[in-house]
Amino acid sequence: MRKAIIASTSTLHGGGYLEYLQPTLQEFFKEIKQLLFIPFARPGGISHDVYTEKAAVFFQKMNIQVQGLHTFENPKEAILQAEAIFTGGGNTFVLVDQLHRLQLMPVIKQAVNQGTLYLGSSAGSNITGLTMQTTNDMPIVYPSSFQTIGLVPFNLNPHYLDPDPNSTHMGETRETRIKEFHAFNTQPVVGLREGSWLEVVGETITLRGNLSARIFTAQQAPYELESNSILAF
Repeated sequence: MRKAIIASTSTLHGGGYLEYLQPTLQEFFKEIKQLLFIPFARPGGISHDVYTEKAAVFFQKMNIQVQGLHTFENPKEAILQAEAIFTGGGNTFVLVDQLHRLQLMPVIKQAVNQGTLYLGSSAGSNITGLTMQTTNDMPIVYPSSFQTIGLVPFNLNPHYLDPDPNSTHMGETRETRIKEFHAFNTQPVVGLREGSWLEVVGETITLRGNLSARIFTAQQAPYELESNSILAF
């Protein structure tokens, strides 16, 4: 059975890395001893080794050993043999480019569909959607395709921000950008606010966390989905 945690972010303001998700992850990974980490998104341009060590320090608290995918000679085999996979956040363009170069998108989907546990945060959550086109990231590299894994039947916009009525910023809001996306595309988009995540169990997708999510569908007004609600389009 497919099981995944698709989180908006790894770190909340004032908290430590993955700290807000720790109770959920302890239950989610309770049978897991080894975790395969995909560090390709490289937040701030950090190296794969440094990023993997950051994940390893957190999961050590749960007695889970972490190994970076970049250390394997055969990454496809590593994914298919993994107990669990965690794809970290960073730049979605960099992540998607590398996954396509290594032809790993369908391999990750195959592994998750066969029961490998999946955790994604930020960019690692973006790739669970149909395409990466609703990322917030700068296009610093040019992937061969915007297509992603398609674990869920929609796109995601992690770190979704509501317009601030007191702000003097005159640039586009997240809602405006997603409306622009829907001028050319039809798939729904889920705006995940900070501290929210999606829980996937089989074909059931449930919003978790304390906040609602903003749901966008083409040619319709956006609406709010309350926490603990099931997503269905």
